[in-house]
Amino acid sequence: MISLSHVYKAYGNQQVLNDVSIEFPPGQVTSLIGPNGAGKTTLLMLIARLQAPTRGELKLGGRSIASIPIRDYAKQVATLRQAPEFNLRLTVEELVAFGRFPYSRGNLTAADHQAIDEAITFLSLQALRLSYIDELSGGQRQMAFLAMTIAQQTDYLLLDEPLNNLDMKHAVLIMRALRRLCDEQGRTVILVVHDINFAANYSDHIVAMKRGAVHCHGPVAQVVNEACLRDLFDLDFEILRSEQGFVCNYFNPSTSRELI
Repeated sequence: MISLSHVYKAYGNQQVLNDVSIEFPPGQVTSLIGPNGAGKTTLLMLIARLQAPTRGELKLGGRSIASIPIRDYAKQVATLRQAPEFNLRLTVEELVAFGRFPYSRGNLTAADHQAIDEAITFLSLQALRLSYIDELSGGQRQMAFLAMTIAQQTDYLLLDEPLNNLDMKHAVLIMRALRRLCDEQGRTVILVVHDINFAANYSDHIVAMKRGAVHCHGPVAQVVNEACLRDLFDLDFEILRSEQGFVCNYFNPSTSRELI
């Protein structure tokens, strides 16, 4: 389990995170939601160890993450940053192989090749295996970077806005893949997502943030309600529920329907 205890983060005089204490349930998909500037990405980067807290402690499995050697941490936690940039001319297969660096340091073993094959197959990227990254569409490229993250074979995956600038089809493919990683492989997924409907329909758990603090958190049904979302985003919401899941209408909500 990943946990944070009284975590603060400041950039100079600007306080970005303010006394954040939260636990992320293992084996579940947790979405970090909230308005721009709420501290979602900063929180994710602290967990990824790409930034350090100003105060407070983060733990993995009850152990302070600061005490875990970086190479060992990379075998437990994989991170996919927002809009990753790659200036090298690489094929999909070569990119995915970078996910094995914590294990082989570039000298790929049979186990590494198997992990690469499994990640490519998991995301149905076989037809693109030898395609160059710079020749792919945005959605295909994002799937390739996700395959690299999956190939790292960590228990925890951290993703910063993986749906950013994707069309609906590729956004659905990404979320279905994350859902399967949790359900079929028992991995823990934590992602920053702006589309509240994707968060509501693919997550187990939601952490809502506002002004650098945890606004509310809990199972989806507990967080996805009119009052909570209205206060979080300063927008009126109409929450419709069916057997297929939630529809969060904030475009033109009507008070004439039954709200949850």
